[in-house]
Amino acid sequence: MRIGLIAPPWVAVPPPGYGGTEMVVDLLARGLRDAGHEVLLAAAADSTCPVPLVPGTAPADPDAMNTTETALAHAVRAYGAMATMDLVHDHTLLGPLYRHRPAGVPVTVTNHGPFTDTTRTIFRAMAPEVAIVAISHDQASRAGDVPIARVIHHGLDVAAIPPGAGDGGYVCFLGRICPDKGVLEAIGIARAAGVPLRIAAKMRERSEHRFFEECVEPALGGGVEYVGEVAGQRKYELLGGAVALLNPIQWPEPFGLVMIESLATGTPVVGTPQGAAPEIVRDGVTGFLAPVGELAALLPRAAELDRSRCRSDVAARFSAARMVGDHLAFYREVLASRS
Repeated sequence: MRIGLIAPPWVAVPPPGYGGTEMVVDLLARGLRDAGHEVLLAAAADSTCPVPLVPGTAPADPDAMNTTETALAHAVRAYGAMATMDLVHDHTLLGPLYRHRPAGVPVTVTNHGPFTDTTRTIFRAMAPEVAIVAISHDQASRAGDVPIARVIHHGLDVAAIPPGAGDGGYVCFLGRICPDKGVLEAIGIARAAGVPLRIAAKMRERSEHRFFEECVEPALGGGVEYVGEVAGQRKYELLGGAVALLNPIQWPEPFGLVMIESLATGTPVVGTPQGAAPEIVRDGVTGFLAPVGELAALLPRAAELDRSRCRSDVAARFSAARMVGDHLAFYREVLASRS
């Protein structure tokens, strides 16, 4: 197959730091290429994913994130280069609405974010022509009247992630600095359990910096440490050394890549049963899911869980190979329905 992939324009593929969507697109592109398919990727010009890139795209610019002008310019370049593709898989929100897409080329789109009133309106508008993929069953259940063609969970190259011993004597929190991610709850849980906490997080938006300065920074010290944004091997070392990943999210997160990254290192997840968490964490086996008020009591029990079981479970259910295979099966169904 000749497959066009469109990534958001704001972050390179693969991402140099935080970038869940871009990490997924990178693994998908590599997996499709390795399976013998021709892949053309529309992404930021400084992307290093080893497949052909659409020429003329702009370099990554996080400051332009979610701006309509940048999104539209990216869609024009991307779709303009994909007229000879058998299928286009778009990972942006607005791209599939571009009315000058190549005629006759089927388009699928993955929603990497939540379904809100606004995004439902957008996906509803494209639904008659575009096959929509959800990234979890919980996310799909919130789509309302937006038709979901398939649910495909994210995956990881587990073999590329080193297992950790969990012998660092700390728990960690990894995610954005915002109320939804539950960083303040994580601080409270760790303090109540008497366990040191290391917070690794990115801050890009002004609201995140303000939340950190006003709410998180005053709570640091006394065993709670902020280590900044981590990526690559440093991220896996942090996760692998932790007794547990604290993930007390306060919103229905559509997936949560950090959970499968943590499990891949062998580190169990202790968090709230929000969003896709129950689809990822096997309660009592690869972690514990409970309301915030119960997590401090559960946290010490994370050390009793089998770390090799955490890793083998994520390898069996959330591998990059499984993710690529699921997408290929879906692509073939889309193409068959058009023939």
